[in-house]
Amino acid sequence: MNDTTSDRSFPHAPPEWAPTDAEALAATEDLALTQDHWEALEALQQYFARNERPNAREIHDALDEHFHDRGGIKYLYKLFPGGPLAQGGRLAGVEVPSGAEDKSFGSVQ
Repeated sequence: MNDTTSDRSFPHAPPEWAPTDAEALAATEDLALTQDHWEALEALQQYFARNERPNAREIHDALDEHFHDRGGIKYLYKLFPGGPLAQGGRLAGVEVPSGAEDKSFGSVQ
């Protein structure tokens, strides 16, 4: 684990997920994870842990609100060029909801 994750815990992570999984997957997608990436992954995990079967719009809105002070969902697209829901969800180890591949909900691929 690198310095950005060494002082961070992920209490809402899926049991089979580890930060090293996210790092490995991010490397295959040419993405260097920063503190803000880790915060977004933790926010996704927390949202999924607290909401049974969330839909793409609910997650989109929750992320937009969480990162509002930094530009919301537009900022998250800079962090996750593959989409905050699609790419972020894969990296967070959560089940990407149906509709996440729709460009209006979080995927640009």
